[in-house]
This record gives sequence, structure tokens and C-alpha cells, in this order.
Amino acid sequence: MKIGIVVPFSWSFWGAVVEHAECQAAALEALGHEVRVLMGNDPPGQFTRVLHPRVGRHGNPPRSVIPVGRSVIVPANGSLPNIVLSPRAYFRIKQALERERFDVLHLHEPMTPAICTATLVLARTPLVATFHASGELRWLRYGTPLWGFLIDRIDYRIAVSEQARASQARWLPGSYEVIPNGVLVPDDAPPGEREHRIVFAGRHEPRKGLHVLLRAWPEIRRRTGLRLTVAGADPLAVRLLLARLRVPDDGIDVVGFLSQDDLTETLLRAKALVAPSLGQESFGMVLTRAYACSLPVVASDIPGYREVLTPEAAVAVPPGNVSALVDAVERLVADEPRREAMGRAGRALAVEHYAWPKIAERLVRIYESVVDVGRGAAQAA
Repeated sequence: MKIGIVVPFSWSFWGAVVEHAECQAAALEALGHEVRVLMGNDPPGQFTRVLHPRVGRHGNPPRSVIPVGRSVIVPANGSLPNIVLSPRAYFRIKQALERERFDVLHLHEPMTPAICTATLVLARTPLVATFHASGELRWLRYGTPLWGFLIDRIDYRIAVSEQARASQARWLPGSYEVIPNGVLVPDDAPPGEREHRIVFAGRHEPRKGLHVLLRAWPEIRRRTGLRLTVAGADPLAVRLLLARLRVPDDGIDVVGFLSQDDLTETLLRAKALVAPSLGQESFGMVLTRAYACSLPVVASDIPGYREVLTPEAAVAVPPGNVSALVDAVERLVADEPRREAMGRAGRALAVEHYAWPKIAERLVRIYESVVDVGRGAAQAA
């Protein structure tokens, strides 16, 4: 089967949906399918530096990626995604669809212009869509009257969590199947013999709560002697945040964007992941990524995380509560047998429910069903 994965964001800038699509493509290819990913790309150069002050990955995308346009930063849902809005994308998508002749197309955040909405207009193949975002989604108040009718082009709707399903159904009523974000599971992840280190992995956005962790850091460092790795956030932005908060960088390693392999290695070396998000999360992919690496989690008790937070593998704390965060981290790293047991429990959970091979098999069954229905309708016509 030839599968096209359509993403409205830029390959050049890391984010949960981009990561999801890349891992999805790899998992489908491992099952023997041919996969192409249609998405944005921002090549290195002065123009990209002007449009995107945030550090990204500015190499060449893999051959499986079909770039269809540059992106711009558009504030949405408490985040700063890099969305392709260029009208040229329409014609590039049209050319790609005519050339590639996909059996099925899988769109992520399908109501997002311009890549996904253009695909909904142009595609003549079965369409599957995954909805990731949760929260108020106020932008749909304006988008739905303009292009909401395109939802009827989608043959099968998926939401990554019950939280995402409820958020989307408010604006786009219909039937959704909940299929969680998949996660990369390393072959070996012993929970013990870790560096005396914790990890924050995420973009520098207020909703991710990095400022909460940095406020807590001096006391965490004083009580535990831990080091902190900050991954995914732009190093300059982190330095400016430290200066604004008047927090010294003692014990903090700011590593910026990490490849999938490097992030896995970072998680495998640490004793805990800290996810102090304040809200507007739909699933908590970073939590399950830690679970897969036998890494216990200290995370905010927010709706988007509750579906994956489990006391066997994670410690939940009130969002924004600095003292509770300090206490939770201290207690976790002080009890090594408990910490290792939580790591083993988290890995078992990731293998059972979130491993990409199992998620990919579920997706293939959906693809086959919509393709069969499409063929049947064509024959009847």
C-alpha cells in the first residue's frame, strides 16, 4: 500500500505532531508499506532566520519527505507552531498527489490550512485524519464557518486521547476512534545505574512550564545535588529565561534540539523526567517516551496528562506549585528501589499500550477498511 502522511507544520522545527508523523512513517515502512510525508520545510539561510528566530533542524529532510512550502509562526492554543500558509503550497500539493498516486492519505490536524485543507479539497483517495489538539480551540470558531464543510471529506477520524476527542467534537461533531500517540521503545532500557540527573524535554512555551521548573531548580539542586538537562528548548531563550527569573545556571545543561536517537540516549541516562506543564496538553507524548526508556516521571496533574499518568510509573503534582515539585523530585530520587520499580512499570506500560508497531498495525487495518469501502463505492458507480 502506498500511504501519504500530510502534516501542516514544518519539518525544520521539532514538535509532537512532527515527531508523531516521522515515527508513524517509519513504523509503516517497517510493515512493508511505501510512505511519503507531505509537509513544510524551511531551508537554512537568512530568510529562515528572519522568519524563525527559534533554533530548528536546518539540514535536508529525508527522501521520504516531500516539502511543499515555507512556514510562518502562528500563535495557536498556547503554542507557537510553524504552519505553512503559502498559496503556493496548494499547487505543490496538487502536483505531489497527481505524481504519487497514493492509495490512502492520513492527515494530521486536518482542519489546519494550508497543507491539510488543500489536501481535503484536492484528494480523490480515501482520507484518514488524526486530531491532536485539545482545549478551547477558539480558532475553530472562525475556521469552521469558512472551511468546516471539508470535514465531510474525511472517511475515518482518530483522536489521540479522550481529551482531544472531546475538544474536537465540540466544534466538529462526529465519530472518533481514540488511538494514542505511539512511542519509540528502545531495545534495552535498564532502570538502574543512571546518572544523577533529571530531564526536561519540550519547547520553550509558557504552557510547558519550564519557568516553574527553573524556579524550583535552586532548591532541588540544594537538596539533591542533581543536574538538569533542558532539551528541545532554544538555548538562547532558556538563557534569557534564567536571567529574567534570576536563577543561576549551576547544574543546568541546555542542549537544544535533539535527534530521536540523541533524545533516547538522554532519557536512558537520567533518573527522572520532569514535565511541569500548565495546561492545553492533549496527551503527554513526552511522558510515554520517558516510560519507554524506563524513566519515572514527575508531571503536572492536568487533564491532558491524566490519561497516561499512573501512580506505578509517575508522580503527579499540582500545576504551577513549585514547592510540591521540589518535594516530589526529592522523594523520587532519594528512594532508588522505588524509582527503579517505577521505571520498570512505565516501560511495561509503554510496550503494552504505546509501542509504534502495535499502533501501526491498528492504522493499517483502518487504511484497508477505508480503501475497501472506496473500491466498493467505485465499482457500484
